[in-house]
Amino acid sequence: QVQLVESGGGLVQAGGSLRLSCAASTPIFAFAVTGWYRQAPGKQREMVAEVTRGGSTNYAVFVKGRFTISRDSDKNTVYLQMNSLKPDDTAVYYCNGKGFTRDYWGQGTQVTVSS
Repeated sequence: QVQLVESGGGLVQAGGSLRLSCAASTPIFAFAVTGWYRQAPGKQREMVAEVTRGGSTNYAVFVKGRFTISRDSDKNTVYLQMNSLKPDDTAVYYCNGKGFTRDYWGQGTQVTVSS
């Protein structure tokens, strides 16, 4: 059974940084795309950043220049480095892996940015 486990969330002041980690129970190259999504209270889940098997990256407009997605295939882990955090970045952040027939999701990690 494929599992994705996020860690690294927490409370940070505006302008601060956090690094989220997503550890997969399977080689991350098994996913066509691996990425991070977020969901704030009362809002829909939205894509934050993603990386394809081939290494291409895609970022949401609202995080470009502030967040960086990376991966370590030896550790089966995907990271999200978040800098210059804003209160609007407050949300539950989810790791996502797109398999052949379905998407896989982690349980989420809370990120709270205080003003």
